[in-house]
Amino acid sequence: MLNSFSPQQINSILLWYLVQHSLSSFSKLVQHYGSVAAAVQPEHLLTWSDVRIHANHLQRAKEYLSPTGQLAFEQCLNQLQQQCDFVLTLDDADYPNQLHPYANKPPILFGQGNAQALLQAQIAIVGSRKASPHGRQVAYDFAYYLSEQGFFINSGLAQGIDEAAHQGALQHQRTIAVMGTGLDSTYPSAHHSLRQQIVECGGAVITEFLPHTKPLQQHFPRRNRIVSGLSLGVIVAEASLKSGSLITAKLAAEQGKLIFAIPGHIYSEFHQGCHQLIREGAILVDHPEQVIEDLALPTQWQYQQNQMATNPDQVTTASIRAESPTIQTETTLLSTTTKTTDTTTPHIPEHLLTLYQQLDWVGQSIDYLAQQLNLDIATLTSALMELELMGFCLQQSGLYLRCRPHK
Repeated sequence: MLNSFSPQQINSILLWYLVQHSLSSFSKLVQHYGSVAAAVQPEHLLTWSDVRIHANHLQRAKEYLSPTGQLAFEQCLNQLQQQCDFVLTLDDADYPNQLHPYANKPPILFGQGNAQALLQAQIAIVGSRKASPHGRQVAYDFAYYLSEQGFFINSGLAQGIDEAAHQGALQHQRTIAVMGTGLDSTYPSAHHSLRQQIVECGGAVITEFLPHTKPLQQHFPRRNRIVSGLSLGVIVAEASLKSGSLITAKLAAEQGKLIFAIPGHIYSEFHQGCHQLIREGAILVDHPEQVIEDLALPTQWQYQQNQMATNPDQVTTASIRAESPTIQTETTLLSTTTKTTDTTTPHIPEHLLTLYQQLDWVGQSIDYLAQQLNLDIATLTSALMELELMGFCLQQSGLYLRCRPHK
């Protein structure tokens, strides 16, 4: 339960409330008025018609100015205060860094449990709701192993694979659930106890939705973008061709995340979705250690970003390697590739170091890179090509990003 909201949080909640979770309207209004606070000023609410947003949002803005409208919003705030342990807006220091690069990031997150869990290295495990006993066991085993190694397991609190993944990670008290409803309800209702365990065991339950938001079908793809956005990689444990988890995998690929798929029997309908993902380029895995190996450098990069955000003067390579979840795997991997250079840049020629360090695991356009590095396009293109040929850089959807070097 929260003691109070900051003025900035109240403004963000109000705007989110008035536009009924519309990402486009929220963004348009902030851009038009310059800030969230300016967009919800009473004198500006009546001028929302100058912005091309849905008529329902214009009507809600007018209704809010009435005593009845303000009372309804006060009731919403009271519910949030009772239900939330934390509320994170884009300007809050604890808002997850890994979500910031995405244009469709949630402008606000409502949560219960440990907000700091959201900043930790996470791996998503997703799959079919109607999972086979084998699929549930695999999801449980992978979650158990990966959480034991220090990763938080992120999933959607659904039946089947999600449930098994949460249960496996609970054994080491490292799991996060992203919901497609408000915090006032649990979907499915049978998972109320599981949700409580997650909160009580140091994890977190989060949503972008306000109270009284029903579990509508369109809310779950929205939830899935948060699941994948928070995670370093996504494991599809078991999925049919019509499974919603394939949507999560697609979103993760668009975000530049690594996709892992666990294969199964070739005649099993439960695994056809995973086999399809493998054909499309997903990484086939049959042991969680393979996931840790492929995510070693992204894990180290995320930890470094979080450390720099909180203690920029105290970040060292040694501290990163000592405290990141993949310390044993990371040390082993890098010790085989270099003994003298910095662990984040093995075998990188000196003239490419600055460029490599500018790259991240999300992706940057060539124009942005040229601006940041003060390089002309021809020189930059040549350098990027060198990194690509060496296996340290990848071009995806018009963006350049780091990739794990080949061993």
